[in-house]
Amino acid sequence: MAKQTFSTLETFLIFLLLMMTAITVALLSLLFITTGTIENHKDSGLPATQGPTVTAGTSTPMTSTPMTSTPVSSTPAPTLFTNFTGYHIGVGRADCTGQVADINLMGYSKSGQNARGLLTRLFSRAFVLAEPDGSNRMVFVSIDIGMVSQRMRLEVLKRLQSKYGSLYRRDNVILSGTHTHSGPAGFFQYTVFVIASEGFSNRTFEHMVTGIMKSIEVAHTNLKPGKLFINKGNVDGAQINRSPFSYLQNPQSERARYSSNTDKEMTVLKMVDLNGDELGLISWFAIHPVSMNNTNHLINSDNMGYASYLFEQEKNKGYLPGQGPFVAAFASSNLGDVSPNTRGPRCINTGESCDNANSTCPIGGSTTCIAMGPGRDMLDSTQIIGRTMYQVAKELYASASQEVTGPLISAHQWVNMTNVTVSLNSTHTAKTCKPALGYSFAAGTIDGFGSLNFTQGTTVSDPFWDTIRDQILGKPSEEIKECHKPKPVLIHTGELSKPHPWHPDIVDVQIITLGSLAITAIPGEFTTMSGRRFREAVKAEFATYGMQNMTVVISGLCNVYTHYITTYEEYQVQRYEAASTIYGPHTLSAYIQLFRVLAKAIATDTVANLSSGPEPPFFKELIIPLIPNIVDRPPIGKNFGDVLQPPNPKYRVRLCKRDHGEIIIFQGEVVEVTFVGANPKNSAENRTHQTFLTVEKYESISTTWQIVHNDASWETRFNWHKGLLGRSNATIEWHIPDTAQPGIYRIRYFGHNRKQDFLKPAVILPFESTSSTFEVVTT
Repeated sequence: MAKQTFSTLETFLIFLLLMMTAITVALLSLLFITTGTIENHKDSGLPATQGPTVTAGTSTPMTSTPMTSTPVSSTPAPTLFTNFTGYHIGVGRADCTGQVADINLMGYSKSGQNARGLLTRLFSRAFVLAEPDGSNRMVFVSIDIGMVSQRMRLEVLKRLQSKYGSLYRRDNVILSGTHTHSGPAGFFQYTVFVIASEGFSNRTFEHMVTGIMKSIEVAHTNLKPGKLFINKGNVDGAQINRSPFSYLQNPQSERARYSSNTDKEMTVLKMVDLNGDELGLISWFAIHPVSMNNTNHLINSDNMGYASYLFEQEKNKGYLPGQGPFVAAFASSNLGDVSPNTRGPRCINTGESCDNANSTCPIGGSTTCIAMGPGRDMLDSTQIIGRTMYQVAKELYASASQEVTGPLISAHQWVNMTNVTVSLNSTHTAKTCKPALGYSFAAGTIDGFGSLNFTQGTTVSDPFWDTIRDQILGKPSEEIKECHKPKPVLIHTGELSKPHPWHPDIVDVQIITLGSLAITAIPGEFTTMSGRRFREAVKAEFATYGMQNMTVVISGLCNVYTHYITTYEEYQVQRYEAASTIYGPHTLSAYIQLFRVLAKAIATDTVANLSSGPEPPFFKELIIPLIPNIVDRPPIGKNFGDVLQPPNPKYRVRLCKRDHGEIIIFQGEVVEVTFVGANPKNSAENRTHQTFLTVEKYESISTTWQIVHNDASWETRFNWHKGLLGRSNATIEWHIPDTAQPGIYRIRYFGHNRKQDFLKPAVILPFESTSSTFEVVTT
């Protein structure tokens, strides 16, 4: 590696960065609190017994549920009808958005990428499946969040036990994140993620956990006899491999068995009742939800969420988004090296390709090498990729005819991943490592680059950055450096424990089988080839013990987050995914070995003999958010909700342009209304309102206003503009779709303001406002 040199300006900026880091660490230490329970109340600004209004996957109206971790009496299971072949099936959906302002977005780890409003709501989608007699059952939950944190899973398991006793447990409940990079952060307990989130937000954590619980409760209540059908098919044109140089390190003989360096196959699980009425689906497909890039500030569910939105809108005719009985989950899989930005990486200053081993440009280095596409902007790309997945899933769902039958079995263990002995062959073994992040971790990817002068593919450490690390965090041991080779250790997280461990040691390994379908819950991000090797090994293990022709599905981002898992060969070149493989070069082999143990136990009916393993910790003492709660204030002479910018009197559904004799139809006009606002994080609990906005159409026959859109619609935007001294504005946009009917419309805004009188506790007060009417006409 060439010697690193810095200009005077760069040296000054690095010094400034170091000082800011030192100050931040000091502040984090000062902000360390003594009890998470007290912080629960302080962070929300509300009594702990008041909770969000939750949208469920039923035809019933949205209802308010209490937000509390107080144990409640055990709820008996509904009476099940047993004289049929198939499974009891229950589906449910609930809002889990959390706060949409004054919080980082989770995924890119980009400082300053704070939420400033809402593009779409985030949902938890739950599926409860049980054998006819109800003796064996499972819960699969796909959640529109970056990943599932260990603290979140442990809290959900605790609340499930309080409500249902031993019905839903660690072995038969899978929580899976879709991996949207546009959801809120702040729901983790390990220090790396808490720092990246700029603190732990109990407001968001409680809302997410309550939403997950509500979705499970609805699915549990809705259990009915039904049938499952499985289908598979390829999705073309939706993905590229973002680390092709890593992929090429895998043996040529292995690569020759596959036609692509990404997994194009989608697996769809279709659910219907015994009358053939449709209930829902789960789709698994390998793609990163990063169509919305790191310049985005609006909470949304990205391309996977848009696919769910399209499918649910198609099946739930007459319902607003996020409502209706049909539930469609597009769940993550082995997406580690898979990007939806199909135009590939290009230098934004020259337009030339930067698809090279280090993802760098001649001018600007890695910070100018960015992948984009296929659309004209990130929102257009999100919808193109989401629609592509939706269309394939729709076809697979409609043609699904292979029924899933057989016993339902679950197996689970907690494992200390820092000390797994791996059998490499009959004579050699290796071990996993204490967690550590490599240099290329700081470089980021072509979907979201890092902010410093790191590059992917770095296999040699830099004395400059090593010195900075040593001064701030202490020196890594020779043991951890040796174990992770050829990774140059940037942060030795496994040896850092203040204020809490920086990375998890104890992780979940879990398999649930439904007849010939095996759902494997992976606590991280497999790369393409890692997933292929893993599926083959688990399938072969099942076959060895008599379970032939198993379909092994990889469900990613489950139960606890441990970054990436590359193959041993990919690890050697240390691109981003390898530098983020925190347990060392033999991580994949360890997971394969551990999951083969579970597969054997299921196949040989010896699950009861499995040890549960070391239980993971649950930390109550966490760092509070760095952004404080402040009182909201309207401008002098104004009230919350007052209209500052009214809509125009008239808008058109379509805009047309004549070009060389051809008529080109563009999207409809955009309605914009600006109100005197309040911080939307006050509404995270949604005690009073279920939405920040509605678009309403006047029905002259009934003389009533009908809601046609809410803030779960992809046609609306809720933008929050933060001012000084508690003042803010809220701008609501409605991008008029070509399906809009002509007529008279209005926009409504719903919010909550924080008020605090002298020497009195803060209170949160609801308000609402309505714009003037406007007309929508067709062209």
